[in-house]
Amino acid sequence: MQATYAATLFDEWIRLGLRDVVVCPGSRSTPLALACASRHELRVHVRIDERSAGFFALGRALVTREPVAIVVTSGTAAAELHACVAEASQAFVPLLVLTADRPPELHGVGAPQTIDQHELFGEMVRRFEDPGVARADDASTWRDLAQRLWASATQETTELPSPGPVHLNAAFVEPLVAEARELPAPSPSTPAPVSHSSAIGIADLRDLRVLCVAGHGVSARMVEDCGSMNWAVVGDATAIGTISYFDPLLRDARFAERVKPDVVVRLGGLPASRVLQERLRDWRVRTIAFDGAGFVSDPDRLVTIRVRGVPDSLREPKADGEYLRLWSEASTHVSEWLAKLDREDDTLHELSVARCVVEASSRRDVPLVIGSSMPVRDVEWWTPARTSPTYSNRGVNGIDGVVSTALGVAAGSRAIGLVGDITMLHDVSALVDGLGDAGGTCALVVADNHGGGIFSFLSQRTSVDEVRFEQLFGTPRPHDLVAIANAFGHEGQRVTTLSQLRAALDGALGRDGLAVIVADVPSRDENVQLHDAWNEKVKSMLDGVQ
Repeated sequence: MQATYAATLFDEWIRLGLRDVVVCPGSRSTPLALACASRHELRVHVRIDERSAGFFALGRALVTREPVAIVVTSGTAAAELHACVAEASQAFVPLLVLTADRPPELHGVGAPQTIDQHELFGEMVRRFEDPGVARADDASTWRDLAQRLWASATQETTELPSPGPVHLNAAFVEPLVAEARELPAPSPSTPAPVSHSSAIGIADLRDLRVLCVAGHGVSARMVEDCGSMNWAVVGDATAIGTISYFDPLLRDARFAERVKPDVVVRLGGLPASRVLQERLRDWRVRTIAFDGAGFVSDPDRLVTIRVRGVPDSLREPKADGEYLRLWSEASTHVSEWLAKLDREDDTLHELSVARCVVEASSRRDVPLVIGSSMPVRDVEWWTPARTSPTYSNRGVNGIDGVVSTALGVAAGSRAIGLVGDITMLHDVSALVDGLGDAGGTCALVVADNHGGGIFSFLSQRTSVDEVRFEQLFGTPRPHDLVAIANAFGHEGQRVTTLSQLRAALDGALGRDGLAVIVADVPSRDENVQLHDAWNEKVKSMLDGVQ
């Protein structure tokens, strides 16, 4: 009966569009594992580390934009998924989290591999189901159960979509291996995906100075539509086609005053730039939030108007084109200076690494996955506008699982990852399975500055003594990252110049498998000095922008 129950769930999910399942080895989850492995419609990815598997599933969901299922056994295996569930919840990524469990009679009596998994992930999941051990009398409800979970993960039936993870805690009794019998017939009422209208009008913005802040969830088409209305669009690292270098530009108080908008339009999440957030707080202008790109982050409570849908370029009047020109001209000044540096300077540092990686991603049309801390900021602040799909775990902004997410994006295809050395070490277990049976190509670029670089930009660097700072915040590790990659059977090489990095990326993207490219960059303190020098250079060239 259990085999039939598990097979019915997957049959219904396949009907609704499920194509990827990530499975971790375990005994109690056997009925679920066998059920998905028997279906040719599914791509089954097997990974031995549940935490890594969760972020791999998240990466697959980011690429496919469809729910991905993850199957784990009971106990600590289920607990290992907490981090990816948190990220998926706040990044609005649909996951079907399927945890196996012992039956009720084995709880509270010291049975091995048994913890309380009821509502294990709390309010982070869109729906929790704990139907108990499958019984023949309940067969008519199994497809309904699958439909409820799918609908909650995709939020297809709500006026305000908020996709995310759902949790099925499935109890199984022994024997765990069996053949599925005839499945319950599909219900004719299986819900079809519901489309949402995006056409909507807002207050007249004709000839006003409109600054649009785009974050996680905003599509390239949305950015293009906003730009066509003469809105100046700045965005986070994942936004495609936005105005580049807004962070260093806004660090100049004179320029910030010059580009003070009449209206701010908000779409999706917030960029990483604290400078932008400070300017938005200082300006305190009318702020319109559109929910059509997903949840609008507003920690400073600046939004004054909330509107359903997304801006409609066919209905909205043109804003002040001179305002857009001012932004574009300033960005072009910075772009030309940096392009000249790229041609003339072969020095490898964290900013040149970020620029090189983005250039390779755009030129080859390869998706890019960016780690948290400094990589996501360097890409957001100092690289040209991205033109290829760009992902970053900006729901909770953690460094855990980033390598696994990059592998999930690359599986069966190609991707470039950009992370720091601590981020790679934090998720080193991802190298165990690499790209798995799905194959593909992944070039993982690691900026090796021997520690946590972002802390050198924070107050801890100047308020904590050197020894204690390195112990608690810098946290340098002596491991040879190339040797680690080679030990797991992957390509690994170290580069020390920009031209070497370009060649290494070309080589890695020209062959199958995972290649780890370790970029030797200057010390963390030197990185701070370089940021300061570049910011000062931008300020000096703004004198020529009228």
